Amino acid sequence: MRGSLVWRTGVLALLATVAVASSGDRSSDFQNCLSKCVGRCHPWTVLSLDLRLTRWTCGDDCKYTCMHMLTDNAVRDGKPIQQYYGKWPFWRFLGMQEPASVAFSLWNMWFHLQGARQISRRIPATHPMKPYYLTWAYVSINAWIWSAVFHTRDLPRTEKLDYFSAALAIMYALYFTVTRMLHMYPRATDSSAPKSTAKSRSAMCIAWSMLCIAAYIAHVTYLSILPRFDYTYNMAFNLALGLAHNLLWLLYSLPRSVSLLRRFPHAPKTYRPSYAYKAGLFVALTTAATALELFDFPPVGRVLDAHALWHLSTAPIAKLWYNFLVEDALDEGWRAPQH
Repeated sequence: MRGSLVWRTGVLALLATVAVASSGDRSSDFQNCLSKCVGRCHPWTVLSLDLRLTRWTCGDDCKYTCMHMLTDNAVRDGKPIQQYYGKWPFWRFLGMQEPASVAFSLWNMWFHLQGARQISRRIPATHPMKPYYLTWAYVSINAWIWSAVFHTRDLPRTEKLDYFSAALAIMYALYFTVTRMLHMYPRATDSSAPKSTAKSRSAMCIAWSMLCIAAYIAHVTYLSILPRFDYTYNMAFNLALGLAHNLLWLLYSLPRSVSLLRRFPHAPKTYRPSYAYKAGLFVALTTAATALELFDFPPVGRVLDAHALWHLSTAPIAKLWYNFLVEDALDEGWRAPQH
């Protein structure tokens, strides 16, 4: 969901891999070009306003110029296009390194903003899951903002803010999913329930919250204190969270004879709403969208690559997901029977 965000939605950074060096920047032609270009850089060298606003340096501009010069030569000679510093060559726009990914990240952000408004308008204020869903929407908006920033300028700080924000969104998606599936949220009926039941539910909720907070803090701390970012661990961490999240919603979608979940607090365990299949559809679509990352190819027109297409595909999935959450929240199974 940085769509669903296991999509990036839910699934932003799940399969991201980054190379410190690539065949292109290791080549002698690139190194010779870079050495000559950087030799012409001086303190009084002035870059265009858009490059200065996006924090390009003369050395960065030299890397960009040499990369595209060698890519032009490769295209002309019918040779394979090379990666540079772990990335394909993209045409920049207004200082943005990957303008398509920036645009699609902002598109995802807009869908989550609309989702937050939909939850605010349509789910009653008394619904126990409303604050969880709203928080997740805002956490997702934050993740897509930093995704856009990172694709504008790939710097160590923007990279970490992007990855940490994506991990928070995926972690919170799993957090509210477990809370909803096991019905650990505070209930209005707790006052009439046995004290032992209410106390047990509260203890479970606190323990689960503390576990998620501790896991996220440990994750960020570990990646922050290392001399080099551990991309393999980061991928495994987010992948594990995303798989657990998707598995729970897949169980929700299964026929009542198979699923072991009690979907609603005030409905029989065997009750399966007619729209339950949408949760399974969401899992299938997010998995297919994430699979785009496996089909890595040089960007078409040096603009559109598999990663940008991933971001493009996750936005409409987010709309589907918010529609499902609202439909689920309005189900009669949430309402206590009247005596």
